[in-house]
Amino acid sequence: MEFFWQHLLSLILFIPLVGAGLVMLLPKEQDRLIKWVSLLISLIPLVLSVIAWINFQPNAPGFQFEERLEWFPLIGASYHVGIDGIGLVMVLLTTFLTPLALLISFSIHEEVRSYFALFLFLETGMLGVFVALDLLIFFLFWEIGLIPMFFLINRWGSEHGERELWRGYKIPARTYAAFKFLLYTMAGSLGLLLAIQVIGLTAKTFDIVELQKVWPAFTGSLFGLPISVIKTIGFWAFTVAFAIKVPIWPFHTWLPDAHTEAPTAGSMILAGVLLKLGAFGFLRLVLPLFPEQSVQFAWVLALLGLAAAVVGSLSALAQDDFKRLVAYSSVGHMGFVVLGVAVAAKALGGGVRALDAALAANGAVLQMFNHGITAAAMFALVGVVYERAHTRNLKDFGGLGVVVPAYGGILLFCTLASLGLPGLNGFVSEFMVFRGAWAVFPAITAATTIGLVLVAAYLLWTIQKVLLGPMNPRWEGMPEINAREVVALAPLMVLMFLIGVWPSWLINLFNAAVMRLIG
Repeated sequence: MEFFWQHLLSLILFIPLVGAGLVMLLPKEQDRLIKWVSLLISLIPLVLSVIAWINFQPNAPGFQFEERLEWFPLIGASYHVGIDGIGLVMVLLTTFLTPLALLISFSIHEEVRSYFALFLFLETGMLGVFVALDLLIFFLFWEIGLIPMFFLINRWGSEHGERELWRGYKIPARTYAAFKFLLYTMAGSLGLLLAIQVIGLTAKTFDIVELQKVWPAFTGSLFGLPISVIKTIGFWAFTVAFAIKVPIWPFHTWLPDAHTEAPTAGSMILAGVLLKLGAFGFLRLVLPLFPEQSVQFAWVLALLGLAAAVVGSLSALAQDDFKRLVAYSSVGHMGFVVLGVAVAAKALGGGVRALDAALAANGAVLQMFNHGITAAAMFALVGVVYERAHTRNLKDFGGLGVVVPAYGGILLFCTLASLGLPGLNGFVSEFMVFRGAWAVFPAITAATTIGLVLVAAYLLWTIQKVLLGPMNPRWEGMPEINAREVVALAPLMVLMFLIGVWPSWLINLFNAAVMRLIG
């Protein structure tokens, strides 16, 4: 039992990886066995995460369930993992969404063994980022998550469409999207790795807990430059890498392609978890390691949040492709997260009321979780109708509320949650961010509310196009949403309602960590 508690995080982290290996040992023709074994394996980290949640002490200082193992002592790197409230809520989100995505993936019938093994491998990569307390370990898991998602998009993505690569040379759209996703993220990772190397080798440690104490106060010069200049360069290297992942305008162009071409479950995890890695990076690394630069450039982050919210929503409003519309909506909703992060950054320098800073920062973390479950549900619902209609063109739909009323009711519920209807989860986090940001960036916050209006416009327009109006005769007799799909969506809907009417049970999990972060 002592081993269990000492290595709880490692068990959560590596069971999916071990499970991926076990899945690859199963007979490849046994599709049904592979799917159920993968699903059962994915439930183990969820159960362990709930155990960690039950035994977690939100108000205790520092990180909990820590594990440390010397890995590369010569340069001060170690296998060091642990969680605070922010990390725990992201671990819960990841382990919660993965089984649901795998359940949706039961419709996959090609190379099933490789697909489910890659999905479990991807879960380990995502979890590693949220528990890492060493910069090199953080970067290692940051990169690990790219590989399985690249193959999931490239091999199991949409089979339709081509993209011109160069002077008439065309490649499949899913291959284009997969490479674009990989290259964008790796381009940002290059600067991130260089900055990590400079910080770690200068401070003689890569340990995040130790660096949070020594790096902000580090003085002197480096490479013939004042350390303040080096820190500013490092701040922007980290910021660009995380901005690409969020993604923030103008680094967002990889996202619509990746979402549009990815398999349904891939889009669920891409929007539900992978986008949160960037926002989490701001909270875990940028603000604690670069407090002076965070205060100095908080207004830039706020403007980037504004741009993401407005540009993302305007782009969504212009889409006829159902999946691409939901993809652009993710850009807009993550813009609200960045606005909350900007307030938290500004609060590090003082001069911000504690209530305003707490509301905005807590709202940003809650918005990360809320967007994770609403976006996953929306992409699952797009997949449900696509499997039946084999089209995502909104102009082709109409009147489906009569043909598939159960599907229509679920889509309406999830759409209203994404829209921010009071009583559902989206309203709570968005209200907290805007209420806190108003006192700090009033003009930017007022402009960002345009994004809220646009969100309502494109989501209501989507409901009109899909469920209402004259019924297209092509869809007469369309099969209703099935039991497996309802089971995958029901937990997400329960959380949308529960957080909407009683958000404190989740906010109390990370509030103390957020308050320590903003000082």
